[in-house]
Amino acid sequence: MSDLNQFRQQTRAWLQENCPETMRQRILGFGDFYNGGRNPEITHPDQKLWCDRMADRGWTVPHWPKEYGGGGLSAEEVSVLGQEMTAIGARRALDSFGISMLGPALLHFGSEAQKLEHLPKIVRGEIRWCQGYSEPNSGSDLASLATKAESKGDHYLINGQKIWTSYADKSDWIFCLVRTDSSGTKHEGISFVLFDMAQEGVTTRPIKLISGSSPFCETFFDNAIADKKNLIGEEGNGWTIAKYLLTHEREMISGFGAAPKKSVGQLALENMGADASGRLCNSILRQNIAQYQLDTMAFGATMARVGDESKAGQGLGAASSIFKYYGTELNKRRNELNLAVCGESGLGWEGEEYHQGAISRDWLRSKGNSIEGGTSEVQLNIIAKRVLGLPDA
Repeated sequence: MSDLNQFRQQTRAWLQENCPETMRQRILGFGDFYNGGRNPEITHPDQKLWCDRMADRGWTVPHWPKEYGGGGLSAEEVSVLGQEMTAIGARRALDSFGISMLGPALLHFGSEAQKLEHLPKIVRGEIRWCQGYSEPNSGSDLASLATKAESKGDHYLINGQKIWTSYADKSDWIFCLVRTDSSGTKHEGISFVLFDMAQEGVTTRPIKLISGSSPFCETFFDNAIADKKNLIGEEGNGWTIAKYLLTHEREMISGFGAAPKKSVGQLALENMGADASGRLCNSILRQNIAQYQLDTMAFGATMARVGDESKAGQGLGAASSIFKYYGTELNKRRNELNLAVCGESGLGWEGEEYHQGAISRDWLRSKGNSIEGGTSEVQLNIIAKRVLGLPDA
């Protein structure tokens, strides 16, 4: 028996024994993910149990090095673990900006002390992180940010405002872009710092979206303190770190385009019925759904291929912009189709007959996908320049 086959059998047995039945059920929405943190939002008591069991093996982040709490698995073993979890319908044990965004940046730019301090806590879900990037006057032009960090010996005083800060009101710490020097170009003098949100001088205000709810917040800093030991990289080199992190954020957002647990086709059959041959009655919608499903499979195959290349050390680079753009467009198409196949029952705002408003709310929310994490227009510019090599206009 090969080592990989042995790993598969051991993994299969461990998952069967340790994954609670409740954690093999379909995720019902963003509120059903487990995000960890000091005061985690728990929709089922088995969420933390499942996270703790996986974290004990380092399998919440199986590809991270063992010395930082990860699983230390090879790319092939990570793939096997994913396959075996899918086979029993096991949920991801932990969803975290620490895993998807901050962790990769720390592994690449952080000091050994910073890695040892923060990465194990991310793996175990002890700290929930939010991202302090966008500002009211610095959206697509992120480098024009004005939040200021004033040096005060062993710490900085942070003053300014961030906006669209996802889950800022629920997060424990923030990774934040601040301006430590205003004398050079706008891309210079930006630094990347980490600090605790549970301190005087940090205020968050949730922003309600048209969909009726929102993870987004306005975040205000009034002499908030960031220890210099939590300055990542060199002072003034934050733009380099910011761009690196954005490639991982865009990869995460592109996952919105992945196939959901319940396909559009299943939803269509439930709402519209089938003809005598078992096909969806509406031929036009049937064709549109088939095209969407083909595009989704092609997108998934491309993501898997580039993911393997990335794990082999080639990195994502500008490919993250392709994924972010196309993934969010796929997600918008999916929500458009869901609205079409549900008809009147997809238009309601609440009630069981209207799917508790999920169809219409998700459709409205999906419109923001092409803005967050860098607008579609910005992504197309990056693709044009860095992938296709087109000249500037």
